[in-house]
Amino acid sequence: MADYLNVSDVDFEARECIVFGKGDKERKVYFDAKTKLHLQDYLKKRDDGNPALFVSLDAPHDRLKISGVESRIRTLGRKLNMEKIHPHKFHRTMATRAIDKGMPIEQVQKILGHSQIDTTMQYAIVNQTNVKTSHQKFPPFAGRGHYPDCRYHLDSLHLRRHCHYWNNYHLH
Repeated sequence: MADYLNVSDVDFEARECIVFGKGDKERKVYFDAKTKLHLQDYLKKRDDGNPALFVSLDAPHDRLKISGVESRIRTLGRKLNMEKIHPHKFHRTMATRAIDKGMPIEQVQKILGHSQIDTTMQYAIVNQTNVKTSHQKFPPFAGRGHYPDCRYHLDSLHLRRHCHYWNNYHLH
């Protein structure tokens, strides 16, 4: 979790860091150039000497805990007239947007640190436009084709993973 993250754990050159999730599972987290600039700016303004990446606003600037993050997000939510805002909502939104933009579900699974693909599937809010686009792109009997990779289809209101070679199922 981010409350264990120290400044020294961040590789600004590679724009990545190692974080520990539930059960102390280790995983890499990547960030973009804009985030890198914001983090560097934040660190330049700090004068507390604490090795933690994120610290409380008030002296003695202790390591920021999960409860502190939740509190700040709720405060920001109230200022924006948003109800029931919490860190997990950002987690879910990021995962859903990544899937909607075409990121393979296995990569989203890795980013989120899920050991089971079914857990990641819960984040896949099915966007009907995406379903229609995928259906048009990969119709079931659109002639002979070879698809050696994984495709995701809507089946009984759940996303199910089907890996197969199209030619194995093509009617001759």
